Amino acid sequence: MKAAVYYENGPPAVLKYEDVADPVCHPKGVIIRVEAISIEGGDTLNRFGGALVNHPHIVGYQAAGEIIEIGAEVTHLKPGQKVATVDGFGSHAELRAVPARNCWPVPAGYDIRKAAVVPVTFGTAHDCLFEFGRLKAGETVLVQAGASGVGIAAIQLAKRAGAKVLATASSDERLEKLKAYGLDHGINYKAESVPDSVMRLTDKKGVNLVVDSVGGATLKGSLASLGYRGRLSMVGNAGREPMVVDVSSLMGGNRSLSGVFLGAEIMTDRAHDMIQTLIEDCARGELQVVIDREFPLAEAAGAHAYIESRQAVGRVVMVP
Repeated sequence: MKAAVYYENGPPAVLKYEDVADPVCHPKGVIIRVEAISIEGGDTLNRFGGALVNHPHIVGYQAAGEIIEIGAEVTHLKPGQKVATVDGFGSHAELRAVPARNCWPVPAGYDIRKAAVVPVTFGTAHDCLFEFGRLKAGETVLVQAGASGVGIAAIQLAKRAGAKVLATASSDERLEKLKAYGLDHGINYKAESVPDSVMRLTDKKGVNLVVDSVGGATLKGSLASLGYRGRLSMVGNAGREPMVVDVSSLMGGNRSLSGVFLGAEIMTDRAHDMIQTLIEDCARGELQVVIDREFPLAEAAGAHAYIESRQAVGRVVMVP
């Protein structure tokens, strides 16, 4: 099969399009013919500095496609079925072997490219808001990096839950696009102080919840934007900056900071059922999957470079 691989960590240019051995099906797993690959922020971070599980390594969490083989112990899935899949690596390829537990059936007729985006993107946003963020109707939430895949998912889910939604982005143009998904107030972090803007927009009360996938210096602004008993869901390090923050401000306002990692929950019944529900909600049109651009798998290096240029609004997908 063809795959986008690398032999060492580094910038997007380390990705090469090569022939590699076909994957082998585990008794408790399946093999899919990949039809769409959703590039996650974690994919670019792993390429930049993560462990190389194989040599060469095939990076990637998410892909969707058609099951072509099932393991001897798999009874709930069948060849020919379309599924969205998640695993620690291996999405950037024509074929993918994954545990059957990490597969979610795609409703008939739903765009397989959009289905590929849902599990990690919407599942992460959902956990940040509800499982760990404990968001309730009537509260105010700040979504950092609102134009990212997780950001757009969080805006929609928060708005659907009855929250007032604030979000940050790098330009007024990107913020304007987010209004279609439920954004109430946008903050251009390049032109204004995020905490100052939050306090202005909330009559100096601060927000009840922040979803922060950026980390670094952005995390400081997230902490400063919290109101009394505010909660912060920290879910990534997209900014690739050191996580050095003073958390003493949490005490005075009885605030809390939670680290969120969907991967630690994904094998649970709770997370599995939650992701299946989100896929079905998207298929019914209740939630929108936003795909900014599509690249061929052969141009994986260009796709990763485009993501790191921070121009995208929503997810970038690849097709073999």
